[in-house]
Amino acid sequence: MAFEPPPRLVRALGETAPAGDDWLAELPAAAERAVARRELTVERVQVPGGRSSLVVLVRRADGTPAVLKLAPPRARPESERAALAHWGGLGAVQLLETGAEDGVLLLERLHPDVSVRSLPEAKALLEAAGTLRRLWVDQPAGHAFETVAERTGRQASAMRAGAEADPEVAPLVDAALTAREELLAAPPEHRLLHGTFRQSKVLAGERMPWLAVGPDPVVGECAFDLARLVRDRVEDLIAAPAGAATTRRRIKRLAESLEVDQDRLRGWTLFRAVESGVRAGRVGREKDAELLLEFASWLG
Repeated sequence: MAFEPPPRLVRALGETAPAGDDWLAELPAAAERAVARRELTVERVQVPGGRSSLVVLVRRADGTPAVLKLAPPRARPESERAALAHWGGLGAVQLLETGAEDGVLLLERLHPDVSVRSLPEAKALLEAAGTLRRLWVDQPAGHAFETVAERTGRQASAMRAGAEADPEVAPLVDAALTAREELLAAPPEHRLLHGTFRQSKVLAGERMPWLAVGPDPVVGECAFDLARLVRDRVEDLIAAPAGAATTRRRIKRLAESLEVDQDRLRGWTLFRAVESGVRAGRVGREKDAELLLEFASWLG
Protein backbone atom coordinates (compact mmCIF):
# COMPACT_ATOMS: atom_id res chain seq x y z
CA MET A 1 0.00 0.00 0.00
CA ALA A 2 1.01 3.65 -0.31
CA PHE A 3 2.30 5.10 2.95
CA GLU A 4 1.07 8.63 2.41
CA PRO A 5 1.87 10.85 5.41
CA PRO A 6 -1.29 12.49 6.80
CA PRO A 7 -1.69 16.24 6.17
CA ARG A 8 -1.36 17.06 9.88
CA LEU A 9 2.06 15.38 9.99
CA VAL A 10 3.18 17.16 6.83
CA ARG A 11 2.12 20.56 8.22
CA ALA A 12 3.68 20.01 11.64
CA LEU A 13 7.01 18.75 10.35
CA GLY A 14 7.07 21.49 7.76
CA GLU A 15 7.04 24.04 10.58
CA THR A 16 10.19 22.60 12.14
CA ALA A 17 12.10 20.99 9.27
CA PRO A 18 15.72 22.10 8.96
CA ALA A 19 16.98 23.14 5.55
CA GLY A 20 17.57 20.20 3.28
CA ASP A 21 15.62 17.73 5.41
CA ASP A 22 14.27 14.91 3.25
CA TRP A 23 12.73 12.63 5.89
CA LEU A 24 9.18 13.11 4.65
CA ALA A 25 10.17 12.41 1.06
CA GLU A 26 11.88 9.17 2.10
CA LEU A 27 9.13 8.11 4.52
CA PRO A 28 7.06 5.88 2.18
CA ALA A 29 10.09 3.79 1.22
CA ALA A 30 11.26 3.61 4.85
CA ALA A 31 7.81 2.39 5.93
CA GLU A 32 7.81 -0.29 3.22
CA ARG A 33 11.20 -1.55 4.39
CA ALA A 34 10.11 -1.61 8.04
CA VAL A 35 6.96 -3.55 7.20
CA ALA A 36 8.79 -6.09 5.02
CA ARG A 37 11.58 -6.63 7.57
CA ARG A 38 9.05 -7.56 10.26
CA GLU A 39 6.69 -9.49 7.95
CA LEU A 40 3.79 -7.28 8.96
CA THR A 41 0.35 -7.00 7.41
CA VAL A 42 -0.73 -3.40 7.04
CA GLU A 43 -4.27 -2.41 7.95
CA ARG A 44 -4.14 1.37 7.58
CA VAL A 45 -2.26 4.56 8.31
CA GLN A 46 -3.71 6.27 11.37
CA VAL A 47 -5.38 9.56 10.40
CA PRO A 48 -5.20 12.33 11.43
CA GLY A 49 -2.31 10.77 13.36
CA GLY A 50 0.36 12.61 15.29
CA ARG A 51 2.40 15.72 14.62
CA SER A 52 5.82 14.11 14.80
CA SER A 53 5.52 10.55 13.45
CA LEU A 54 3.76 8.22 11.02
CA VAL A 55 1.58 5.70 12.84
CA VAL A 56 0.58 2.55 10.95
CA LEU A 57 -1.86 -0.05 12.28
CA VAL A 58 -0.46 -3.49 11.46
CA ARG A 59 -0.63 -7.17 12.37
CA ARG A 60 2.37 -9.34 13.12
CA ALA A 61 2.97 -12.68 11.42
CA ASP A 62 1.00 -14.48 14.17
CA GLY A 63 -1.97 -12.14 13.76
CA THR A 64 -1.28 -10.02 16.84
CA PRO A 65 -2.39 -6.41 16.33
CA ALA A 66 0.39 -3.86 16.68
CA VAL A 67 1.43 -0.34 15.76
CA LEU A 68 4.42 0.58 13.63
CA LYS A 69 5.70 4.07 14.35
CA LEU A 70 8.27 5.96 12.28
CA ALA A 71 9.68 9.28 13.47
CA PRO A 72 12.43 11.65 12.26
CA PRO A 73 15.60 12.07 14.35
CA ARG A 74 14.52 15.49 15.61
CA ALA A 75 11.54 13.80 17.34
CA ARG A 76 14.06 11.83 19.45
CA PRO A 77 12.57 8.36 18.81
CA GLU A 78 15.51 6.62 20.48
CA SER A 79 14.78 8.49 23.71
CA GLU A 80 11.17 7.35 23.39
CA ARG A 81 12.35 3.76 22.93
CA ALA A 82 14.57 3.95 26.01
CA ALA A 83 11.82 5.41 28.17
CA LEU A 84 9.23 2.87 27.05
CA ALA A 85 11.70 0.07 27.75
CA HIS A 86 12.34 1.45 31.24
CA TRP A 87 8.63 1.77 32.03
CA GLY A 88 8.07 -1.78 30.81
CA GLY A 89 4.41 -1.24 30.03
CA LEU A 90 3.52 0.15 33.46
CA GLY A 91 1.37 3.17 32.65
CA ALA A 92 2.64 3.37 29.07
CA VAL A 93 2.30 1.50 25.81
CA GLN A 94 4.45 -1.65 25.59
CA LEU A 95 7.41 -2.05 23.24
CA LEU A 96 7.05 -5.26 21.22
CA GLU A 97 10.64 -5.62 20.06
CA THR A 98 13.95 -5.08 21.76
CA GLY A 99 16.11 -4.60 18.70
CA ALA A 100 16.76 -1.02 17.70
CA GLU A 101 16.21 0.36 14.22
CA ASP A 102 16.72 4.09 13.86
CA GLY A 103 13.42 5.91 14.06
CA VAL A 104 11.21 2.79 13.99
CA LEU A 105 9.23 1.41 16.94
CA LEU A 106 6.89 -1.59 17.04
CA LEU A 107 4.32 -1.05 19.76
CA GLU A 108 1.38 -2.67 21.45
CA ARG A 109 -1.92 -1.80 19.74
CA LEU A 110 -4.18 0.38 21.85
CA HIS A 111 -7.47 1.94 20.74
CA PRO A 112 -6.08 4.80 18.64
CA ASP A 113 -9.39 6.63 18.30
CA VAL A 114 -10.31 6.54 22.01
CA SER A 115 -8.37 8.93 24.23
CA VAL A 116 -9.05 10.28 27.70
CA ARG A 117 -10.38 13.42 25.96
CA SER A 118 -13.52 11.42 25.15
CA LEU A 119 -14.46 11.50 28.84
CA PRO A 120 -16.18 14.39 30.66
CA GLU A 121 -13.58 16.95 31.71
CA ALA A 122 -13.39 16.15 35.43
CA LYS A 123 -13.14 12.39 34.79
CA ALA A 124 -10.60 12.95 32.01
CA LEU A 125 -8.31 14.94 34.30
CA LEU A 126 -8.59 12.30 37.03
CA GLU A 127 -7.73 9.41 34.70
CA ALA A 128 -4.93 11.32 32.98
CA ALA A 129 -3.36 12.30 36.30
CA GLY A 130 -3.52 8.71 37.53
CA THR A 131 -1.76 7.52 34.41
CA LEU A 132 0.93 10.18 34.71
CA ARG A 133 1.69 9.24 38.31
CA ARG A 134 2.73 5.73 37.20
CA LEU A 135 5.34 7.16 34.84
CA TRP A 136 7.19 9.19 37.46
CA VAL A 137 9.96 6.73 38.31
CA ASP A 138 13.65 7.00 39.05
CA GLN A 139 15.73 7.53 35.96
CA PRO A 140 17.65 4.46 34.73
CA ALA A 141 21.31 4.19 35.61
CA GLY A 142 23.58 5.79 33.05
CA HIS A 143 20.66 7.54 31.37
CA ALA A 144 21.22 9.88 28.44
CA PHE A 145 17.87 11.66 28.63
CA GLU A 146 17.68 15.41 28.21
CA THR A 147 17.08 17.30 31.45
CA VAL A 148 14.39 19.89 32.09
CA ALA A 149 17.13 22.50 32.47
CA GLU A 150 18.60 21.60 29.08
CA ARG A 151 15.30 21.51 27.23
CA THR A 152 13.95 24.71 28.70
CA GLY A 153 17.31 26.38 28.12
CA ARG A 154 16.95 25.83 24.39
CA GLN A 155 13.37 27.00 24.55
CA ALA A 156 14.32 30.10 26.54
CA SER A 157 16.69 31.22 23.79
CA ALA A 158 13.91 31.00 21.21
CA MET A 159 11.52 32.82 23.55
CA ARG A 160 13.94 35.74 23.95
CA ALA A 161 14.22 36.00 20.19
CA GLY A 162 10.43 35.95 19.93
CA ALA A 163 10.14 38.78 22.46
CA GLU A 164 12.61 40.86 20.46
CA ALA A 165 10.57 40.31 17.30
CA ASP A 166 7.24 41.05 19.02
CA PRO A 167 7.54 43.49 21.94
CA GLU A 168 3.90 42.87 22.93
CA VAL A 169 4.81 39.42 24.25
CA ALA A 170 7.94 40.65 26.06
CA PRO A 171 6.31 41.07 29.51
CA LEU A 172 4.95 37.52 29.47
CA VAL A 173 8.26 36.14 28.21
CA ASP A 174 10.12 37.98 30.98
CA ALA A 175 7.74 36.56 33.59
CA ALA A 176 8.11 33.04 32.19
CA LEU A 177 11.91 33.22 32.09
CA THR A 178 12.05 34.58 35.64
CA ALA A 179 9.82 31.72 36.80
CA ARG A 180 12.11 29.21 35.06
CA GLU A 181 15.23 30.57 36.78
CA GLU A 182 13.58 30.38 40.18
CA LEU A 183 12.23 26.87 39.59
CA LEU A 184 15.57 25.50 38.40
CA ALA A 185 17.40 26.92 41.41
CA ALA A 186 16.08 24.20 43.72
CA PRO A 187 14.20 21.35 42.00
CA PRO A 188 12.59 19.02 44.57
CA GLU A 189 13.24 15.77 42.68
CA HIS A 190 14.59 14.28 39.48
CA ARG A 191 12.31 11.71 37.88
CA LEU A 192 11.88 10.28 34.43
CA LEU A 193 9.02 12.30 32.92
CA HIS A 194 6.79 11.80 29.89
CA GLY A 195 7.75 15.26 28.63
CA THR A 196 4.75 16.05 26.43
CA PHE A 197 1.86 14.67 28.46
CA ARG A 198 -1.73 15.73 27.77
CA GLN A 199 -5.13 14.09 27.54
CA SER A 200 -4.75 13.11 23.89
CA LYS A 201 -1.61 11.15 24.81
CA VAL A 202 -3.63 8.72 26.95
CA LEU A 203 -5.36 5.98 24.96
CA ALA A 204 -7.71 3.18 25.94
CA GLY A 205 -6.03 -0.23 26.19
CA GLU A 206 -6.70 -3.88 26.91
CA ARG A 207 -4.04 -4.58 29.57
CA MET A 208 -5.03 -1.45 31.47
CA PRO A 209 -7.93 0.95 30.92
CA TRP A 210 -5.63 3.85 29.98
CA LEU A 211 -2.02 3.93 28.80
CA ALA A 212 0.26 6.79 27.79
CA VAL A 213 1.76 7.06 24.32
CA GLY A 214 4.14 9.36 22.49
CA PRO A 215 6.59 10.45 25.20
CA ASP A 216 9.36 12.94 24.57
CA PRO A 217 11.11 11.91 27.79
CA VAL A 218 13.00 14.30 30.00
CA VAL A 219 14.45 14.11 33.50
CA GLY A 220 13.37 16.64 36.09
CA GLU A 221 10.69 17.59 38.59
CA CYS A 222 7.16 16.25 38.36
CA ALA A 223 5.54 19.70 38.25
CA PHE A 224 7.09 20.26 34.81
CA ASP A 225 5.29 17.20 33.44
CA LEU A 226 1.97 18.07 35.05
CA ALA A 227 2.06 21.64 33.74
CA ARG A 228 1.00 20.71 30.21
CA LEU A 229 -2.06 18.90 31.55
CA VAL A 230 -3.24 22.09 33.30
CA ARG A 231 -4.03 23.80 30.03
CA ASP A 232 -5.77 20.90 28.30
CA ARG A 233 -8.86 22.04 26.38
CA VAL A 234 -7.48 25.58 26.52
CA GLU A 235 -9.99 26.75 23.94
CA ASP A 236 -12.83 25.82 26.33
CA LEU A 237 -11.10 27.60 29.21
CA ILE A 238 -10.69 30.79 27.19
CA ALA A 239 -14.32 30.70 26.04
CA ALA A 240 -15.68 30.25 29.57
CA PRO A 241 -16.57 33.39 31.56
CA ALA A 242 -14.84 31.91 34.63
CA GLY A 243 -11.88 30.45 32.73
CA ALA A 244 -9.24 32.04 34.95
CA ALA A 245 -10.92 30.83 38.14
CA THR A 246 -11.36 27.36 36.65
CA THR A 247 -7.65 27.27 35.84
CA ARG A 248 -6.72 28.20 39.42
CA ARG A 249 -8.97 25.43 40.75
CA ARG A 250 -7.48 22.96 38.28
CA ILE A 251 -3.96 23.80 39.43
CA LYS A 252 -5.00 23.32 43.06
CA ARG A 253 -6.80 20.04 42.38
CA LEU A 254 -4.02 18.53 40.27
CA ALA A 255 -1.30 19.65 42.66
CA GLU A 256 -3.09 18.16 45.65
CA SER A 257 -3.99 14.89 43.93
CA LEU A 258 -0.41 14.28 42.76
CA GLU A 259 1.34 15.84 45.78
CA VAL A 260 3.02 18.57 43.75
CA ASP A 261 3.68 22.09 45.07
CA GLN A 262 1.01 24.46 43.71
CA ASP A 263 3.35 27.40 43.20
CA ARG A 264 5.84 25.27 41.28
CA LEU A 265 3.05 23.85 39.14
CA ARG A 266 1.78 27.37 38.43
CA GLY A 267 5.29 28.51 37.49
CA TRP A 268 5.93 25.67 35.06
CA THR A 269 2.43 26.08 33.60
CA LEU A 270 3.24 29.73 32.92
CA PHE A 271 6.58 28.90 31.30
CA ARG A 272 5.22 26.12 29.12
CA ALA A 273 2.19 28.12 27.98
CA VAL A 274 4.30 31.14 27.02
CA GLU A 275 6.86 28.94 25.27
CA SER A 276 4.12 27.21 23.26
CA GLY A 277 2.42 30.51 22.49
CA VAL A 278 5.59 32.19 21.24
CA ARG A 279 6.44 29.11 19.15
CA ALA A 280 2.94 29.03 17.65
CA GLY A 281 3.25 32.68 16.67
CA ARG A 282 6.65 32.09 15.13
CA VAL A 283 5.28 29.47 12.70
CA GLY A 284 2.13 31.40 11.82
CA ARG A 285 -0.44 29.68 14.03
CA GLU A 286 -1.82 33.00 15.23
CA LYS A 287 -5.04 31.68 16.76
CA ASP A 288 -3.16 29.13 18.87
CA ALA A 289 -0.67 31.79 19.93
CA GLU A 290 -3.47 34.14 21.01
CA LEU A 291 -5.21 31.45 23.08
CA LEU A 292 -2.03 30.30 24.80
CA LEU A 293 -0.78 33.76 25.65
CA GLU A 294 -4.16 34.81 27.03
CA PHE A 295 -4.17 31.65 29.16
CA ALA A 296 -0.63 32.45 30.33
CA SER A 297 -1.70 35.97 31.34
CA TRP A 298 -3.94 34.42 34.01
CA LEU A 299 -0.96 32.82 35.75
CA GLY A 300 1.27 35.81 36.44
